[in-house]
Amino acid sequence: MGKAVAFLVAMIAGVIAVGWVVSSLIGPVLFYLIVGALAVGGGYYLYSKAKKGLAPGTRTQRRIEAAQKTYRMRNR
Repeated sequence: MGKAVAFLVAMIAGVIAVGWVVSSLIGPVLFYLIVGALAVGGGYYLYSKAKKGLAPGTRTQRRIEAAQKTYRMRNR
């Protein structure tokens, strides 16, 4: 447990240090534009994966439909 916490703290410190160095090299405005573009791109990626996972015919969608059917039958 202690090693995991130390590793997590080291990772966060590394990300902050790298971000600070890159920000000072390319300028804060361009840095935040790049970070914003990465955040939007990551959000779109997660949205597309979730949408694909819930598409008709997938296992997840069939499970949701079965649960809805069971709920409706139980609460008539």
